[in-house]
Amino acid sequence: MGARPQRLVKIGMTRRLELEDRVRELGDASVSFRFDTHALIFSEDAVGLEGRLHAQLNERRVNKVNLRREFFHATPAEVRDLLEKIAGQHLLEYRDTAEALEWRQSVHARPVTD
Repeated sequence: MGARPQRLVKIGMTRRLELEDRVRELGDASVSFRFDTHALIFSEDAVGLEGRLHAQLNERRVNKVNLRREFFHATPAEVRDLLEKIAGQHLLEYRDTAEALEWRQSVHARPVTD
């Protein structure tokens, strides 16, 4: 049974009013499980903030060829701490432990045998 990557985050932004619509859209067939949201942040300069986060975590980038792939080897807590340093008190919501419903169900599901 494979382990869930505990040190892998996607850092992205949306201008949508319904934030979870974008999260659902991202968790399509190209990823194993739906994305869990660990942090919500409001910023007047979301593009700039996202760019600063990506720059700070650049050495930890998963895909070093396609920079539009916003995955980094980091924990949600590490990103939260970095956000507090570069963005101040704009954190609207933070969850260290994700719901991860699909992953938890997969881990506990027993394989079907004949």
